[in-house]
Amino acid sequence: MTSTTGTTKTNTSGAAAAGTWKLGDLEINRLGFGTMRLPQTGEALIADAVPRDRGQAIAVLRRAVELGVNHLDTAAFYFSPLRSANELINAALAPYSEDLVITTKVGPGRDRSGAWLPHATPGELRGQVEENLRQLGRDHLDVVNLRVRGTGSIAERFGALAELREAGLIRHLGISNVTPEHLAEARAIAPVVCVQNPYGIGVRPDQEAFVRSCGEQGVAFVPFYAIAGAGEEAGRGDGADGIGESEVREVARAHGVSPAQVRLAWTLSQGPHVLAIPGTGDLDHLADNVAAAALRLSEAELALLDAAHRGAA
Repeated sequence: MTSTTGTTKTNTSGAAAAGTWKLGDLEINRLGFGTMRLPQTGEALIADAVPRDRGQAIAVLRRAVELGVNHLDTAAFYFSPLRSANELINAALAPYSEDLVITTKVGPGRDRSGAWLPHATPGELRGQVEENLRQLGRDHLDVVNLRVRGTGSIAERFGALAELREAGLIRHLGISNVTPEHLAEARAIAPVVCVQNPYGIGVRPDQEAFVRSCGEQGVAFVPFYAIAGAGEEAGRGDGADGIGESEVREVARAHGVSPAQVRLAWTLSQGPHVLAIPGTGDLDHLADNVAAAALRLSEAELALLDAAHRGAA
């Protein structure tokens, strides 16, 4: 059976175990991979990041695909002094398989030192799209998210991306770090296939209504920091404490799995349109994350975790 937007298809192995979703006409496994952690060890998106071993990063990408991951999340601003996530993807996976979907982001930018630049203007977005094309070695981008800062109108910037979509440089559009008002504004201009916002156990419980609304509109909701939580770019340490951590550990012990797997399983339980894009530069952590696709939590466990999540409000 082929899935359609609003439905899922299940499989019992690897990343496919969580089912599938369609980003427009592109079918993906709901358990994907985020590449933010690949270019460096330790905290991401800082000027003095320590570059990760190139061979290790390439091995992680290739293993992710072997495990059934066919949705990668990246950005041209994911880089360390020696490594770029996009160029690592290119080196590891090109020529790309037909079923691999690469989602990237534009809007933010960093100079060569790693310092953040002002968000791109509508006129600068084409250059960012072309840089992603160059780094990835593609003639078009599968999905481009406009990453937003603040609550002001995105019409002009999203409209510029819609024009690039019409020109054939972009296949599908999404938005990131946004409000429901942004989604309505964007959908009035062009189709939106995904919303990418921070969300997870104890992370932005105020997003719940928006998560449900996206599903009702056939729009994928793609949480980031679902594992890292408040750690964000620094990640979540194995012994990290935080909202919902005791409940997460309780459920993890009952299943004999890691807390990260429980967090991912809870995320995927929030609706068939909810995806997961955990990232890592470690092969063991990758296998652990992908195994979460097959983890099923009981109603009692979900209720326990839901209560902890809502208690963060």
